[in-house]
Amino acid sequence: MTTSFSGSRILLIISGGIAAYKALELIRRLRDRNADVHCILTSGGAQFVTPLSVAALSGNRAHTDLFSLTDEAEMGHIRLARDCDLALVAPASANLISRAAQGRADDLASTVLLATDKPILFAPAMNPVMWQNAAVQDNVALLKKRGVHFVGPVAGDMACGETGEGRLAEVPDIVAAVERFLVCEGPLKGLRALVTSGPTFEPIDPVRFIGNRSSGKQGHAIAQQLALAGAEVTLVSGPVQEPDPPRVTTRHVNTAAEMLAACRAALPADIAVCAAAVGDFRAEEIVNQKIKKTHDAPMTLRLVQNQDILATLAAGNSRPRLVIGFAAETEGTLENARKKLVAKGCDWILLNDVSGGKVFGAARNRITLLRKAAGGGIFTEDWPELDKREIARDLVGLIGTHFAARP
Repeated sequence: MTTSFSGSRILLIISGGIAAYKALELIRRLRDRNADVHCILTSGGAQFVTPLSVAALSGNRAHTDLFSLTDEAEMGHIRLARDCDLALVAPASANLISRAAQGRADDLASTVLLATDKPILFAPAMNPVMWQNAAVQDNVALLKKRGVHFVGPVAGDMACGETGEGRLAEVPDIVAAVERFLVCEGPLKGLRALVTSGPTFEPIDPVRFIGNRSSGKQGHAIAQQLALAGAEVTLVSGPVQEPDPPRVTTRHVNTAAEMLAACRAALPADIAVCAAAVGDFRAEEIVNQKIKKTHDAPMTLRLVQNQDILATLAAGNSRPRLVIGFAAETEGTLENARKKLVAKGCDWILLNDVSGGKVFGAARNRITLLRKAAGGGIFTEDWPELDKREIARDLVGLIGTHFAARP
């Protein structure tokens, strides 16, 4: 059965490139699902498809000019940026990707991308060598860091005669990517998920704190994938530079005690994924004034343990049906992860080796998944090194399978 996008308003930005002709088919397929499609043509895009064609298929006037007297009398670029549920750029040229990464606002398309507060989805299309160019890849990485989403490109024969990765994703795949934002009819629909992410900072005095190097990349990626799978997600995040994931309720905290309180407030939940690197210790006494050095005299700092958030969630009266933890280890990694799985009372543990500072802040990770088996044993599965977004996707896929088998 085809899912309807009825009531959804999509802003489609068509930039320059031979793949622009596929945007016409994309408009048709989105309209088939009852989406309200409004289009912006860049000057390059208008070299390949006409405003008249776009308007005829979308049923709405095509927008081309930032300084339109009629549109801008009503602040048209702001209206376009805000009155949509999703901004879709297909095809996304190397030029538009670069201008978006730089935050430029020198035409209608780039201005709208800068002014929108809605999710943005890019579908790149360009020559394979251009796509692999370090400048393009840096721009894509920067946009992803800011929360922009991508579908494609894919490998295949190009209009220029070359072969490689750079083709626009197929129209059905772009529509499927749009569906993940607009419909949320995924396998976890109806379930509530709680995710913790990032570090905690435990103050010593008004200036100093005890913390760690966790970036929050993994936890935020998991929260995003859970939301795309249809779950209602609350993300409890320590201090990070990662943007809040779209369609996720994010609670910002600093200390372990604040994180635990926010987790308790988010219950009941069906799923809990404790990906945060919570500080095990805090200062027994927080000094109100900055501690001053006294010549070469050593300073003694007395520490006490924080309450264990993972164990607390796993043992509480409102225990989620599936509790997943992370084990960041530097030695005896597998044995320590096994002990943690049992001691914390959780169902799954994702083990990663953080010796030498690796993993924290990195884009990729290699994990081992440990799960309690039905007979009381522990099932262990080594995963290859993956981007943290891929780890999040695969983990959420397993969560979906878990709940499909246990309605």
